[in-house]
Amino acid sequence: MDEITDFDALRRAMAENSERPEGPARNARAEQLLVEAERLNVPLAVIEALGHQLKVYNYSSEKDRMFVPFARLLRLWDERPGDFDEYEAHSLHWVFKWVSAGMLDQPHIPLASVEKWLGEMEHRYRLAGHSERAVRSAEFSVAAHVGDLPRAERAYAAWLAADRDRMADCHACELHGQGAWQVERGRDEEALRLWGPVLEGAYSCAHEPHTVLASSLVPLLRLGRVDEARAHHLRGFRLVRPMESMRAAYADHVEFCALTGNEARGLELLAERPAYFTDTGHPRSRLDFLTVVALLMDRLSALGLGGQGVPGPAGRSWSARELGAHARAQALELAARFDGRNGTSHIGDRARARMGQEPLVERLPLGVRRARPAPVAAPAAAGNGERTEPTGQPDLPALIAEARRLAETLRPGALEAWAAVARAAEGSELEPRARAEVADHEAMARGPEGLALFERAARLYAEAGDPGEALAARARGAYVRALTGEVDAALSAVAGPYDEVLALYAEDATGVRQTASVVMSRARILMRRVHEEVPEAAGPAVGPPDVRGRGAGASEVLAEAQRAVREVLALVEGRTGDDVRTAARSAEARAMLAELAGRSGQEPEAVRLLRRAAAEYVAAGLPWYAVEHEVGAASLAHRLGDPAGAERALRSALEHGGPYVEPAGRAQLNLQLAELIGGRGEAGEAAEHALEAAHWADEAGESATLGAWARHQLGGLLLRQGRYAEAAEVLESALPDLSEETHGDGAVVQTLWWLGDCLGELGEHREAAERRLRAADIARHWPEQQDHATLAHLAAESLSNAGLLEEADRAYARAGELWRGLGNPVFLVRSIRARAWLALRGEAGEHGARELMGDAVRACEEALHGAAGPADRDRLVAELGNTHSQFGDLLARLAAEAAEAAEEAETAEGSETAEGAEREAREAALTQLDRAAELFGTLGAEGLHSRTGAELAAGGLEADLGRAAAAAARARGVLAAYEGADAADGTVRARRAEAERLLGPERPGG
Repeated sequence: MDEITDFDALRRAMAENSERPEGPARNARAEQLLVEAERLNVPLAVIEALGHQLKVYNYSSEKDRMFVPFARLLRLWDERPGDFDEYEAHSLHWVFKWVSAGMLDQPHIPLASVEKWLGEMEHRYRLAGHSERAVRSAEFSVAAHVGDLPRAERAYAAWLAADRDRMADCHACELHGQGAWQVERGRDEEALRLWGPVLEGAYSCAHEPHTVLASSLVPLLRLGRVDEARAHHLRGFRLVRPMESMRAAYADHVEFCALTGNEARGLELLAERPAYFTDTGHPRSRLDFLTVVALLMDRLSALGLGGQGVPGPAGRSWSARELGAHARAQALELAARFDGRNGTSHIGDRARARMGQEPLVERLPLGVRRARPAPVAAPAAAGNGERTEPTGQPDLPALIAEARRLAETLRPGALEAWAAVARAAEGSELEPRARAEVADHEAMARGPEGLALFERAARLYAEAGDPGEALAARARGAYVRALTGEVDAALSAVAGPYDEVLALYAEDATGVRQTASVVMSRARILMRRVHEEVPEAAGPAVGPPDVRGRGAGASEVLAEAQRAVREVLALVEGRTGDDVRTAARSAEARAMLAELAGRSGQEPEAVRLLRRAAAEYVAAGLPWYAVEHEVGAASLAHRLGDPAGAERALRSALEHGGPYVEPAGRAQLNLQLAELIGGRGEAGEAAEHALEAAHWADEAGESATLGAWARHQLGGLLLRQGRYAEAAEVLESALPDLSEETHGDGAVVQTLWWLGDCLGELGEHREAAERRLRAADIARHWPEQQDHATLAHLAAESLSNAGLLEEADRAYARAGELWRGLGNPVFLVRSIRARAWLALRGEAGEHGARELMGDAVRACEEALHGAAGPADRDRLVAELGNTHSQFGDLLARLAAEAAEAAEEAETAEGSETAEGAEREAREAALTQLDRAAELFGTLGAEGLHSRTGAELAAGGLEADLGRAAAAAARARGVLAAYEGADAADGTVRARRAEAERLLGPERPGG
């Protein structure tokens, strides 16, 4: 750390400290700098150091420490106002507002003192000639804080009526305060209208739009504008996260999580800021934070998660229930201190109302990764509001009736319902039919391990007088055997039931349902043989199966399965009636035929059959069974080059699956839709599906796999919409889970690339460079180096924008080498030009900049000589013109610097030397611009705007060199070039206006 030896060094040190992150370290450095300032024995140095200390205290968790430096500053002003320069005098009056608000936020300061200070502020502002606007704003804050509604409304009106002057808060801060009051008065729409200019970027400051974004969250939720609320959370939390002083805004984001089903993310936010539980320097924001902690913990307890471990104050472990009680008690104690000071119950009433809120949205996916809170097995304490299992004996006949209803109608949950019957029947004797059904469904649930149970079920069905169902149970057992790979044994096992059931059916001794069940089991077994012996077709059929590499054996396997499936259809078609099970057999058989068509290479026919199968399931009232076949149809349609058909099928799958599709399946469906819809350019709708995919992947416990891929897609889609802050949050959430092994190095590189783009747009250039360099490091190992070169070039741009000149130069040099190796002269030239501009800002200076710009010209000329054709030539001519134009701009800048040096020269000789350098640079710039205009002129209409731009720049130089006639001639040439041009073209208008300014008194009509 440099020693402070003079006032300039002190100012540099204070400027550096201002750039450090908010917090105790910055505050401590400000205290050291005040000691250093006092040693300089310069009154203004002490004043500035006190002002710096006051500022860093205000923007930290130690706001209560700003009163001491302010009191000292005020005393210095009263004793020796002449020691203050204009800026410090203004600053002193400005921070009156900070101190006024700061007193209000400290419950130990009596209200009478706050009112006295308000009067002092009004008096001093009047003496200094300032408007009442800031004073009335401060008075409004006092009245609103204590709940004095009439006074608050009067002060609010006076605040808005007073003239804005240099002491008024910035537009952004004022609008935030005005909107917050509208929210308190129950006028959410009006608040959002007032906040509009801040949210849209028209007004901003150090803490805005940070606080407006946070304050808008609950009003947006109340109004049902949940998409905006989500966007404001992602965008706003990114701004608030690094700023220690924004505990109240941070609390708004925790509250948002608690009210939208994002309790897990709320816990993550608490874990990021453990000091917020205990920092006491700003009691008002601590109260805000504690109230939302209590709210979040109550939500967890209501979900049965009161025993879950949660982040809390350091020094011990906390359960949600314990932390909720602790936060509530501390919040109410703090609110009582405020209310005791204010003589009202306003603060306590608001705190209790905030803690007692109910969720505003049951589920609002955010797109960022979240861990699912896990219920704790420990029993809940009585009276804590958590769920308990109902007690009492189940009604066995009712359980059997419900299980039969679910099984007869093929509803989800039938297996579980029969399992409940089995549990309830322990110790009871069921009649044979019920025992058969229990055994049958237990066998289905256990799969291969339940083979013996199928035989038991068959015996019991026979005992109950249903021989057809007994044969169906045996056939089901045979199919389960086929699933274990014993296809031949399964065919042998099903042969007997098959022959017997057909005989019974012919004698009217069993029904269509039982017969179809056996015939279907046989068809399923033959389909297993198809799966084992016939590979899937690689594409559409170009001949009969036996001539496409499968052989006659495969053809016979396909034919035998097809005969069995058609036998099912022949049996059930026209006989389904209201029988859901029989209708399902028809749909399943149709799907089997689709699969056989697909394996035979007849994919269009397979798509048609799958869609028909899905339609039959829907018609039977079984839409969830249609999902698998709609997904299959989508896959085939995609392979056939029919994205619209694929999209229709996927939409139907989502619609028909409803709540019955498992979370992982819903994630897959949404993700496939996102990719299809995004592929046709609809980024907005595609992002909605990617968002749903990320949510359901998290629900499925697949955050690190499917969820990461969904977030990768979502981030890219948000980027395409220009929603950079949201995209950055999502992509950063995806990165830790994306791996080269699971997702491929291409996905990792693309995510880093997109994230770099987002960060660059957000002005976070150092971070953008880091992401782009990481991506480039992975891509450098790829055989194709185009992406490596592009990323190196983009990283160089980010480094340059971050002011890291040496690192940027090295990155541009590396990119240039890669462009040269790829045979891309255009980007090679651009990388050299960029280095020239960097040289001008760095140690290489004028000489290095001229040399590099000359290298760029020569590289482009060499490429032009080897142009492959007219299009390549025109592209290189344009690039050479741009290079000469930039060379001219660079030299013109050198001329301007020389002109400044001439003015500041202390001797005539120094002035003459600088003037000579100025003229030489202008003449050289003119040469470059003339060459640029000449090159652009060869491109005709395509080069018109570039040519006129070069001509006007040259005209300005001519004027600076005292050649008015030459400058005017160039201006007239530009006007002539645009004669009859479209006046609606912005470039045309700009060029004409510039030419007329250059003409001056000679302009047309002058």
